[in-house]
Amino acid sequence: MKITGVTSTIVDLRLHRMHRLAMATMAGHTLVIVQMHTDEGVTGLGELSVITGYNEISAGSAKAVIDEVLAPVLMGQDPRRLWHAIGLMDRAIKGNLPCKAALEMACVDITARALNVSSAALLGGAVRDRLEMLWVLASGDLEQELREARQKLEQRTHRHFLVKIGTGDPGDNVRRAVAIREALPEAATVRVDVNQAWDEATARWAIPALHAGGIAVIEQPVNAASIDALRRLTHASPITVMADEAVATPQDALAYTSNHACDALSIKVSKHGGLLRTAQIAQIASAGGLALFGGTMIEGAIGTAACAQLYSTLPDLQWGCQLFGPQLLVDDVATSALRYEDFALCVPDGPGFGATLDPDKLAYHQRRQVA
Repeated sequence: MKITGVTSTIVDLRLHRMHRLAMATMAGHTLVIVQMHTDEGVTGLGELSVITGYNEISAGSAKAVIDEVLAPVLMGQDPRRLWHAIGLMDRAIKGNLPCKAALEMACVDITARALNVSSAALLGGAVRDRLEMLWVLASGDLEQELREARQKLEQRTHRHFLVKIGTGDPGDNVRRAVAIREALPEAATVRVDVNQAWDEATARWAIPALHAGGIAVIEQPVNAASIDALRRLTHASPITVMADEAVATPQDALAYTSNHACDALSIKVSKHGGLLRTAQIAQIASAGGLALFGGTMIEGAIGTAACAQLYSTLPDLQWGCQLFGPQLLVDDVATSALRYEDFALCVPDGPGFGATLDPDKLAYHQRRQVA
């Protein structure tokens, strides 16, 4: 089997509500959709999510890297030789992990589809068919966030919640998170994500207040480059300190485990450069005693299905996952058999990721070139 063509398409999608992160406020969402074709008629799908300020890429730069650098080195190659494809991409260009992830994703999808099995079967086999789900509260409006949380509890789709608190006054944000925790029933849990927005002194003040208010986890409170600061906070913290942006590569994972610079790690397929690298990082983290959380880049149906397939194979996923992207999008360009019920995401059987592209929706949402 040989790769005969790769196409990438930028799509702009609407969200049900504004999504506020420390680095950006999202009014809509952009994905780059990858289609990989082979000489045996098997097509694989990949996807990368673009969040302004999260990393070094934009939609345009990602498409250029895929079209002009990565796709050419994969042409004529066997997509089933996954690590070989990863090596070719690593030699072609440094960094650009989300772009590599989208193409590796398509290779995995092709390989599983050709064998008529789920992608999980290629990644060690599923150890669970349901993933405990978390919903992110990121509007910044307390009353709206309480309505959202209560609605999710009533619908029995989510009972774990993460409050984004990296934008605005830290004191106000801590009080907002604690107010949400106090207003929800005992069975619900609440965590917070700072997205690198605080300095160490602010975090040292805020963490005890969060602990006193019943918050279970604080995610990436300080800058990703500050491994020593995060290590000091971890050693002093009465609640779980989770790293996210700080750990992108296997080398990062090794550094954080060996220095016990966090208690837990948020893994993300796009951030780590693909499914295989994410599995590798998860193994390093687990071996080093870190708990795991299946993170998201607000993927659409394709990326969510791909992540779910991998997360279902991980023996350790102590903090569940947050693959809520399809629920936040008003519309998408693909469909999948993902179901959200009984506070969990039901992992599809496949083949491949179990996602199907809708050509009409792809054409409708495709970004148009401005003359």
